[in-house]
Amino acid sequence: MPALSLIISVYNKPENLRLVLAACERQSFTDFEVIVGDDGSGPEVKQVIDTARHASAFPIAHLWHEDRGWRKNIMMNNAIRAAEGSHLVFIDGDCLPSLHFLADHWNNRVPGRTLLGRRMMTSKRWSQEQTLETIRSGRFEKVGLKELMESFRGELSHLEDGIRIPFSFVRRILLRKVNGMLGSNFSVAKEHLVAVNGFDELYDGPGCGEDTDIEYRLSLIGVTGVSLRNLAIQFHIHHPWTKTSQACWDRFHKIVKGTTEARCRMGLEKIA
Repeated sequence: MPALSLIISVYNKPENLRLVLAACERQSFTDFEVIVGDDGSGPEVKQVIDTARHASAFPIAHLWHEDRGWRKNIMMNNAIRAAEGSHLVFIDGDCLPSLHFLADHWNNRVPGRTLLGRRMMTSKRWSQEQTLETIRSGRFEKVGLKELMESFRGELSHLEDGIRIPFSFVRRILLRKVNGMLGSNFSVAKEHLVAVNGFDELYDGPGCGEDTDIEYRLSLIGVTGVSLRNLAIQFHIHHPWTKTSQACWDRFHKIVKGTTEARCRMGLEKIA
């Protein structure tokens, strides 16, 4: 039984997943499993996973369902059910975890709390330069002059979130807090997700159903966030920005105004 389950949400982009799995191979924390929650990708993603299984020291499960539009939350609930770890870490298939990513999520666990990380939003140039060699060697973690200049030009953002600060007193001085959960970098005890009935499957688009909604419902049972800013470092591979679903935001605001029920009705269990 692994201590930790890393759940990777994917939809196509096999070239990105190949790099993410390579980054998983070099984690300093090793007692984990990987669950790839696949929202209907083509066969190329399966090929990447099959190849990675032969080289990986950790188990990799591939959960897949047919592509019928955005159904990420349904797949995330499938992943929760399949997870054998007591602590679940969620990332996206276009986010590269740094060497101590899982160690930071594991070592900073606090009973009854959710760990909230951030990510550096990389440039198009940075993303195009990444290869299996740059990932396996750890070169992708080095933030240098090129990245600094791209940050000044607005080609790269949140550069400061790509720097790991292991000293808690320094992080306290810098006031490196977070506002809100990112679905691409958070972790929580499995039992807490079960307590709120997992992800709400009535959200049918990106934007808030896979993070903001579940953060709100966790808070209703007293499970609030702890900042992992400048720990659990993650690098987001560049792509055109995904438009937030207005219908999902409307649903979330309606829920906040109309209920204090932590358990969603269409989640891990279907409540009549």
